[in-house]
Amino acid sequence: MLTADKIGTTSDMEVNVGRVKELRAERVMSLRELSEIAGVSKDTIWRLESGTSTNAHPSTIRKLAKALGVEPTELTKRSADAG
Repeated sequence: MLTADKIGTTSDMEVNVGRVKELRAERVMSLRELSEIAGVSKDTIWRLESGTSTNAHPSTIRKLAKALGVEPTELTKRSADAG
């Protein structure tokens, strides 16, 4: 049976975790600053940057991309593999 907690995972996308950390560092932003600007929890950003979690919901990727000033595709694994 598909439960509510499983529904969100079907649309998750693989994140280029190194790119998220790299872009944050280039912009001299703390985890807290990125969290506040993007509206994404510090824990979520930390899990992505540390590689503890490599998948995120598309809305999370869009929020992080907007806060970092890049297109969402720049934060996904697919774009990293293509380039």
